Amino acid sequence: MAKQDRAIRTRQTILTAAARVFEEHGYQAATISEILSTAGVTKGALYFHFNSKEELAFGVLEAQHVQYLIPERPCKLQELVDTAMLLAYRLQSDPMVRASVRLAMDQTATGLDRTGPFLRWRELTNDLLKQAYDRGELLPHVVLSKTSDVFVGAFTGVQSMSQVLSGYQDLTGRVSELMRHLLPSLAQPSVIASLRLSASRGAEVFEEAQSVMAEQKEPVAVD
Repeated sequence: MAKQDRAIRTRQTILTAAARVFEEHGYQAATISEILSTAGVTKGALYFHFNSKEELAFGVLEAQHVQYLIPERPCKLQELVDTAMLLAYRLQSDPMVRASVRLAMDQTATGLDRTGPFLRWRELTNDLLKQAYDRGELLPHVVLSKTSDVFVGAFTGVQSMSQVLSGYQDLTGRVSELMRHLLPSLAQPSVIASLRLSASRGAEVFEEAQSVMAEQKEPVAVD
């Protein structure tokens, strides 16, 4: 078990170093030698876990989709808001997530398949909108697939603008305003009135998700 734990820690150390290098230099300019130097591991250790720079990039790209267990909400639109606000908060507080988004947005990353994060966010958004639609939370005219694309695209633009203007410092406020402008075209007025859309919502959801995950890891007593 100790050997397995050590391998897991080494892999995470390498990914963290790769994230730092990718965020600072972009995919094309990043080198394996700089990642090795930043991680403080041997070339053999790196290639034991990752076969190439591309594989490292895929590992970092996955970071933004680490599943935080948001408890199921009575209102599915609140779940969608909470998912977006949680990502905004993690962009502010988690270097790995920032590097993941930098890679996904890096138009110079020739040969790197960057579609995964966008496709997963669209799928998750579409699923939550479908549940919201089935519960009568959305207006009748809403077309789920088109709305999912608009939602993901709008969030992507807002986070990109925030990164340039403030280094993500104002992102949760910007996403809160995005929700206030976007949701009236999608949701029943009675549903909008019940939603929690404040800029502090991401931090609240993060703490809640951390508590849920900690509870699930607690050992179960056996009589």
